[in-house]
Order: sequence, then structure tokens, then C-alpha cells
Amino acid sequence: MRKPHGDVMWTELMTRDLQGALKYYRAVCGWHFQPFPLTMPGGGTYYIGSKGDKPVIGVLDLNTLPDTDHMAPQWFSYFAVRDLDAALKQSEAAGGTIQRPPFEVPHIGRIAIVTDPTGASLGLIVPA
Repeated sequence: MRKPHGDVMWTELMTRDLQGALKYYRAVCGWHFQPFPLTMPGGGTYYIGSKGDKPVIGVLDLNTLPDTDHMAPQWFSYFAVRDLDAALKQSEAAGGTIQRPPFEVPHIGRIAIVTDPTGASLGLIVPA
């Protein structure tokens, strides 16, 4: 089912202490985690956190990604849009900045990373 325009599509934790994060969120939220190998530069493993049988979040180890030494651990959200190109134009017109132009993630969707006028980063996605 396609997420409506403007809904939070996905949220992921980017951390430098993967095992500590998994342990914490198991204890606090009751999530269980399934590992998936990354097919992007740096490799590593992506963890899908689920509540029951429903996937709710992703967890990513920043230590395995290139060019992330400057990044602090953070939660990051992706918002569903109907038309990514139109949403990027609207974002720029509203004072946003495109940080990473559109790219495809197989079976996930077409994504771009932007910064809003306050400096907060977010992902815009047309779900697959």
C-alpha cells in the first residue's frame, strides 16, 4: 500500500554503537531486529527493527559508511511524496536545500535528501 503524501514513510537510527543501540531499543521499545547485508559502498549490515511482525525502524552503523566521520548519531526520517521532482522544487521555493539529488533504491523507492530552512535534514521518497 502506498503511503499518502506527507506521511512518515520510514525512520532510521544512524549510530556509532550498533550493538549498544540494538540492546537499548530491545529493552526500551521491545523491538526485535533482523539483519540485512548492505549493498552500498562500505558494506556492513542494516537492521530492521520490528514490533511483532510489523517493521517499524531501521538501524545503520555509521562506522561502515564512507564520508560519515563528521556525522553525529541521529534519527533520520523519510517522508512520502507523490512526485519527487515537484517536491524538490517546492522544497527549494520554501527555502530548503537539496543535499543529495534523486537516487533509486531497488524495491524501496526514489529518494532525495534535503535540508529544511532550519537546517534539519530529511528524506523525500516516492515509495516503490
